Amino acid sequence: MNIGMNRIRKWLNTVLNIVFWGICSCVILFLLQLFCFASFKIPSDSMEPTLLDGDYILVNKLVHGARLFDVSAALRNEEVPIYRLPGFGDLKRNDVIVFNFPYRKEWSCIRMDIMRFFVKRCIALPGDTLEIRNGLYAIRGCNEILGNREAQIELADLENPEEWGIVTKTFPNDKHLDWNIREFGPLPIPKRGQSVLLNDTSYLLYRQLIGWEQKKKLRLKNGNVLLGDSVVHQYRFMKNYYFVSGDKMANSKDSRYWGMLPEEYIVGKVTRIWYSKNKNTDKTRWERIMKRIE
Repeated sequence: MNIGMNRIRKWLNTVLNIVFWGICSCVILFLLQLFCFASFKIPSDSMEPTLLDGDYILVNKLVHGARLFDVSAALRNEEVPIYRLPGFGDLKRNDVIVFNFPYRKEWSCIRMDIMRFFVKRCIALPGDTLEIRNGLYAIRGCNEILGNREAQIELADLENPEEWGIVTKTFPNDKHLDWNIREFGPLPIPKRGQSVLLNDTSYLLYRQLIGWEQKKKLRLKNGNVLLGDSVVHQYRFMKNYYFVSGDKMANSKDSRYWGMLPEEYIVGKVTRIWYSKNKNTDKTRWERIMKRIE
């Protein structure tokens, strides 16, 4: 009888240990995914040749700090405050990042789509002044090569890009500026604490950002810029913003078309490809596994 009871106790202890360590493992994995790392699958070719359709990427949240917000409220399409934990570094130009797409159906205002993630390359940082001249990205006062230079040259040399289905008109989509994929800017990227004089041009560039920060609509009336019902002549930004681009310039829905990316919407920096599968052949791309992203 004692032998039987001992066996039952031993069996129960084994089951309880398995359950306990299983729960601990799930909690640890959850915390790692929440605060440290995340995984995403690349569904398109907009970042070729750096990332291919079918790559599974590892996103490091520790560099810029993990985000904390009410997920359930965000899933209900409510606007939620986003808090960011301290990070162990800063994002740099040419870093590849994952972010929530900052617009919904209405392009006139910023709104996070929690179920829609993009992966692009960071071209301009807060405080930079970005230009595209003859198709090439440039930051004033910086000689760094930005993005996929070969793709930029190829797009610049392409005759009649509209015939290839490429949209040439860009942000802010206004005839008075008439920016396009080859001639764009100068566009100062706002930095927290930076002030800008409000006029016809700055209204076009920053109406979405200021409206999002103030939760009021910015509008132009009789030559004056109005925030709500008040005339404003200058504005100091409360947030940081970035300019991002796909490496495959001819097939990338990026900041050239929709504008600047709020810092709050950045998930993290892409560091490695941890797995890759060719969707056409269903074969593993062994040469891409654990490849470091440059």
